[in-house]
Amino acid sequence: MKYSAIQNTLFTNNRKNFVSRTKKGSIAIFHANDEYPVSGDQTFSFKQNPDFFYLTGIDQEQSILILYPDCPNKAYKEVLFLRQTNEHIAIWEGHKYTKEEARLASGIESVYWLHEYDTILHSIINYAEHIYINTNENDRYAHTVPYRDLRMYEALKQKYPLHKYERSALILRDLRVVKSGIEVELTQKACDITNDAFKRVLKFIKPGVAEYEIEAEITHEFLRQRATGHAYHPIIASGKNAVVLHYIDNNQVCNDGDVILFDFGAQYANYNADMSRSVPVNGRFTKRQRAVYDSVLRVMREATKIIVAGTILNDYHDEVGKIMTSELIGLKLLDKHDVAKQDANAPLYKKYFMHGTSHHLGLDVHDFASRYKGFEVGNILTCEPGIYIQEEGLGIRIENNILITEGGNRDLMVNIPIEADHLEEIMNS
Repeated sequence: MKYSAIQNTLFTNNRKNFVSRTKKGSIAIFHANDEYPVSGDQTFSFKQNPDFFYLTGIDQEQSILILYPDCPNKAYKEVLFLRQTNEHIAIWEGHKYTKEEARLASGIESVYWLHEYDTILHSIINYAEHIYINTNENDRYAHTVPYRDLRMYEALKQKYPLHKYERSALILRDLRVVKSGIEVELTQKACDITNDAFKRVLKFIKPGVAEYEIEAEITHEFLRQRATGHAYHPIIASGKNAVVLHYIDNNQVCNDGDVILFDFGAQYANYNADMSRSVPVNGRFTKRQRAVYDSVLRVMREATKIIVAGTILNDYHDEVGKIMTSELIGLKLLDKHDVAKQDANAPLYKKYFMHGTSHHLGLDVHDFASRYKGFEVGNILTCEPGIYIQEEGLGIRIENNILITEGGNRDLMVNIPIEADHLEEIMNS
C-alpha cells in the first residue's frame, strides 16, 4: 500500500463493536468489492468496500470476512479468507498479502485461502440462527448494479433458505459515523495533504493556465505525499463553469478576470478530505467577486457554529437557508418583500444555493449516516455553502471539514488559506 501501516487495534475494536450489536447465534459475512470491467481484459483500479475495510484493514480484492462470536468452533469466531497468490499472479499483478501480513494488518488470527471458504462456512453456518448480510443502504445510492455482497446473499438464500437474514447496514450506519482517534488522524492526514496541494496551485495559477494543468499539479502533490489519490474526481471550474455544481471536464483555459472554483480532496488510507475554495485567476478579486466571496464565508462561519452534538441535519439545513437568504438580500440577488411572501417549501434562496450545506465524511466522501439522527461527538461533516449566479457567470463555494468534539467542534482544515486577503497575498507573493 502507498500509505503507512494502520494500527490494527482500529479494526479489532470495530469488529468488537459490530458483533456486540448482533443477535445471539448470529454469523455475519462481508465481501470485498468487485473488480469492475472496463472493456476487453481491463478492469478499473480496485477500490475496497468501505465496510469491509472498516472491519479488516485489508485492501485486496476477492477477500471475505466471517464474524461468528457464538461459533462452537473457537477457531472460526473471526475468519479472514484471501486470494492465494502463486508465481503467475506474482509476475503479472505483483505482491499479495501473505497470511502473516494479513494477521498483522487486521488483527485476525484465523486466516485461510479463498478456496477453503465454502468448506469452512458450511461446517459452521448451520449452527447459527441469523445470517447478517451487508448491503449498500446509503440513501444517496440507487441500486442498479448487482454487487458482490448482494450476489452472495442470493446464493446463500438458495443454499440456506430457512435461516433468518439480517441487515448489517443498520449496525454499521450507527458505528461508522462516529470516528475513533485513529480515524480522525487519518482524515487529518488527508486534509493536510489537501492543504499542501492547494497552496501549491495558488502559486501556479495565472491567466492562460488550463484547468487540467491545475489538476495535474494537485495530483502530483497528492501522489508525492503517499495519498491513494483523489477522494473524488476533482472540480477545477473557471468562470462560468463554476455554476455547474459537478463540473469535472477540467478542459478550459482560465481567463483574466474570472474566478476558479475548486472542489477537491486527497484520499489517504481510504479516508477522505473534501475541500472547496474559490480564487481569482489574476490574483485579485473584483469588488463584486469579493462581496460574494465574503458573503459565502460569513455563511460558512455561522453554519459551522451549528455543527454540534444534537443538531438534526434537516433542521440544520433549514437554519443555514435563513442565514443564506439574509446574505442574498444584502447582495441584491433577492428582495426582502419577495422573501416575505415565498413558499416555505420552495424558498427563494435555492435559486442561488441549490445544494445542502453539509454531509458526513469518512471512508465514503458522502459517508454512511442517518439524516434523521442528531449529530454526535466523533462525527466529521463538511461545511460547504455556495452562491452560484448564472447571469454573472460566477460561482463561489467554500468548504472545510469539521470534527464534533465534547467541547464543541474542531476545523480539520483550519490551516488551509480561506480569507480573501490571505489568498491574494499568497497568489501575488
